[in-house]
Amino acid sequence: MAKAKVFIYEKPFDGFPKEDDLKLVEEDLKPLKNGEFLTEAVFLSVDPYMRGYAPFLKTGTVFLGGQIALIVESKNPNFPAGKYCFGQYGWRSHTISNGIPDPNNILHEYVLPDFKGLSPSLGLGILGMPGNTAYFGLLEICHPKPGETVVISGAGGAVGNHVGQIAKLKGCKVIGIAGSDEKGSWLTNEMNFDHFINYKTQNVRKTLKEIAPKGVDCYFDNVGGEISSTIVNQMSLFGRISVCGAISAYNDKHPKASALQAAMAIKQLKMEGFIVTRWADKWFEGIDQNLQWIQEGKIKYRETVTEGFENMFRAFTDMLKGVNYGKAIVRAKSIVK
Repeated sequence: MAKAKVFIYEKPFDGFPKEDDLKLVEEDLKPLKNGEFLTEAVFLSVDPYMRGYAPFLKTGTVFLGGQIALIVESKNPNFPAGKYCFGQYGWRSHTISNGIPDPNNILHEYVLPDFKGLSPSLGLGILGMPGNTAYFGLLEICHPKPGETVVISGAGGAVGNHVGQIAKLKGCKVIGIAGSDEKGSWLTNEMNFDHFINYKTQNVRKTLKEIAPKGVDCYFDNVGGEISSTIVNQMSLFGRISVCGAISAYNDKHPKASALQAAMAIKQLKMEGFIVTRWADKWFEGIDQNLQWIQEGKIKYRETVTEGFENMFRAFTDMLKGVNYGKAIVRAKSIVK
């Protein structure tokens, strides 16, 4: 009988996650029924949204998350053995599924499209949810125009660095905000950002006024908190704000930030939050466009890989601390060619 290793959400997070909040257990898997297939996790994702969604999870359940899995056995013609698929299976090594969409999942499972020789791990990053988050969240909400100034907080993460690169393709001036000079060098030297602000060592308000004296036209918000309040108060007239996340507050029991309403009203700003599954009907449009940009050399990507399924928690907390460059993933097993 096949077994699965599974991380169970044992205790609710109280502030920053602690290792004993999750429990690694083994689970027996039943033989496949008609219409079902068995997958083995190859790459697993760790993302900021996991911390944001954690308060809504029931304890005793599998901790949430997406993975790229190899279909090792199948009685479902839509999910043939030997193919890679994306599935919102959570933190588990093996999964039995029937391929029927689960309304409780953030994203439905699907067989990966042809990545033209690129690693299937990109299905968790630039050719998956984070890539589409950047693509749709910037273009559908902010509508950046040539010559405009775009600011991205959390710019060193999987979504943020991609947003900046797309904004550059659209002819914008791009400013990234992150927490280390090393990330700043990476963003400006490799990812083509125009400017970088280290929020830990620089005065964001003062520096932003110096490098964007005419104000900010588009703000892609990944962090929330006081940084976002500062940026919103330096927006241009009719500026647009795309709210993707609020990672600065996920571990804070009593988050605080300055009021935004005065700036919103005086500058007639548009601020809109989103969840990327809003564009589920155009999901593969985003993947196809991002793949084309990669092939044309217009977009770069980077992955921070942690080896070993048992190290999921360390990869998760490292990501929350901002250790990763680009997409943070865990490699559970070697790729099958």
